[in-house]
Amino acid sequence: MNDIKQQDNEYVAHTYSRFDLCLISGKGSLGYDENGKEYIDMGGGIAVNTFGYADKIWQDTVCEQTSKLQHTSNLYFTEPCVTLAKMLCERTGMKKVFFSNSGAEANECAIKTARKWAHTEKGPEYSTIITLKNSFHGRTIATLAATGQDSFHTEFYPFPEGFAYATPNDSDDLAKVVSEHKCAAVMIEIVQGEGGVIPLEADFVSAVFKVAKENNLLVIVDEVQTGNGRSGMLYAYMNFGVKPDIVTTAKGLAGGLPLGATMLGDKVADVLTPGSHGSTFGGNPVCCAGAVSILSRIDETLLSDVIKKHEYIIKELSTADGVVSVTGMGLMLGIETTKNAKEIIAECIKRGVILLSAKNKVRLLPALNIPFEQLQKAIEIIKEVVAL
Repeated sequence: MNDIKQQDNEYVAHTYSRFDLCLISGKGSLGYDENGKEYIDMGGGIAVNTFGYADKIWQDTVCEQTSKLQHTSNLYFTEPCVTLAKMLCERTGMKKVFFSNSGAEANECAIKTARKWAHTEKGPEYSTIITLKNSFHGRTIATLAATGQDSFHTEFYPFPEGFAYATPNDSDDLAKVVSEHKCAAVMIEIVQGEGGVIPLEADFVSAVFKVAKENNLLVIVDEVQTGNGRSGMLYAYMNFGVKPDIVTTAKGLAGGLPLGATMLGDKVADVLTPGSHGSTFGGNPVCCAGAVSILSRIDETLLSDVIKKHEYIIKELSTADGVVSVTGMGLMLGIETTKNAKEIIAECIKRGVILLSAKNKVRLLPALNIPFEQLQKAIEIIKEVVAL
């Protein structure tokens, strides 16, 4: 462990504040360090490991694809890419999919698509994308600019223009910001994940779509973290009975492999044309095969189980000693505590439970199929640590 830490310090860029934990292997929702100590993983690789570590069905599918084609480039057709795109369109009602490598890239594609649409449909001056304060949309220069947090708008100047920020859950402010700019689209997260696991109110979500319709704007929903069953629905916007023009997702889509998707609705299905966008690795057959395995198993039974686990966690933690509040949807939850979140996480790791943070909160993003007995054990440990 010490050797790994020393070499990490010497050779890996210092962009992460790592916890004192080195995972060597895992199975399901259990991870193991170099000493064989067992940990219940309540972080899921930040919502990536949809079915936990080394899921057998996923593993077999991915390994089988690596024995056929690991990569071809997008100059040719491949079956896994087409199969996955068809599945996504059929389950969402969207019309086309562009594949990339990450959530940030999926959001970049959404921004480009919205601006290209507006350039043609409204005029080149209609380029502004409205996002929400406290949002997070990625770490590229453009998606940092789209992120509605001043703390991210430092050091990397100049940032691209063409973004404005409205107050979440304030429809009057949204209408005001839209009126002040020549806009192409409104871009929202149904739950502001990195912003503290804060869901949007149903009335505000409705207002976003109303304002967009009145002003001929596209609605982009960033489902990078909320998507792929995390909210208790396949995509979180489905909880509100609305239909976005563009949906982005990544993280849990391929169950641990890098894959982003930008799903395009009726208005924008044919906006992207040959040469207007591209990705070397996007739609990679191994990643897409992994995603087909994941998506095919996110069914009503699993989603119902996600809701039951959500209700259990809320019941256990909302009235627990040291807990101020619990927010979120499905198995994407933020716990505000009277104690420092980082201290709670460090102590829980010592006791064999892996947690995450978001702002000042402890964040839970476990595998969707975490066994109930493991979930119960982890929640009991969290309650003990929070109450200390």
